[in-house]
Amino acid sequence: MTETGLGARKMPSALRNWRDFIIYIGFVAIFVIFAATLGERGFLDPNNLLNIVRQSAIIAVMAVSMTFVLGTAEIDLSVGAVAGLASVATAIGIDHYGLPGGIACGLGTGLIVGAANGWLTTGLGIPSFLTTLAMMGIARGVAMWISGTAAIPILDKTFAAIFGGGNLGPVPSLLIWMALLGLAGHVALRRTTFGRRVLATGGNETSARYSGVDTAAVKFRVLMLSSLAAALAGMLYAGRLHSGRFQFGEGDELSVIAAAVLGGSSLFGGTATVVGSVMGALMIGLINNGLVLMGLEFSQQLIARGAIIIVAVAMSQTRRRR
Repeated sequence: MTETGLGARKMPSALRNWRDFIIYIGFVAIFVIFAATLGERGFLDPNNLLNIVRQSAIIAVMAVSMTFVLGTAEIDLSVGAVAGLASVATAIGIDHYGLPGGIACGLGTGLIVGAANGWLTTGLGIPSFLTTLAMMGIARGVAMWISGTAAIPILDKTFAAIFGGGNLGPVPSLLIWMALLGLAGHVALRRTTFGRRVLATGGNETSARYSGVDTAAVKFRVLMLSSLAAALAGMLYAGRLHSGRFQFGEGDELSVIAAAVLGGSSLFGGTATVVGSVMGALMIGLINNGLVLMGLEFSQQLIARGAIIIVAVAMSQTRRRR
């Protein structure tokens, strides 16, 4: 074979590899642009960079679990509302039963909602889009009801220090949570039987079922994981802002899905990457921070966020056709 022929064969592979790393290339490019244009406005200030991490960490926590959901070709639209409900449940639990009771109430909220989502989707066969869309309204309504639409203060300093409000030396606790869950999610997806079953279920559910994979159980578990991660995110919101509020997490489902898809997970299942999802969350946080420093109004920031989601979906469709 001639050298020209070898070069022609290598080019598509090189192009595929380049596209696989587009999230990292895009992150670096956006960072450099903002550093050059917003450096005088404090973009490169260490406190601002840490603030970007804090803003992105909670989205990243939910994006890790959303990666598994998308990997099975399902979706969870209830994560933002569950985060708000869990923050309220945690605040009420701490007020009545102390720190252990508050943590139990927060995580218990995620277990209950996750079990409901999983059963309705796998047991009754309702599409996860509809199940979690309905659950989003239910969770938001319950949070408003039990809180009376008022913020519930959290005075426990230990809770605040562990869940989002403290630091380990110079390192914010939110960064530690993001790193630990990102590492655990990456290992689970790439190094365990469960991770392989997740991707098999999303890649071709019929083939996976014939191969002995209990696809219904896999979907049930990933929806449980998603709600648990959302509940943890709500607890992180509560710890960082020292209160439980039903507004916490409002609209986060869009950012979480966009982060996962931007990072390389497909909306159509079978392809997922936890590291990419974390990077996608950081990219969205980076963009949001830059837009604020540019002085854009909130309405303009919403337009930019919507554009990000469109780009994410377009990238997902492009990867599917490859």
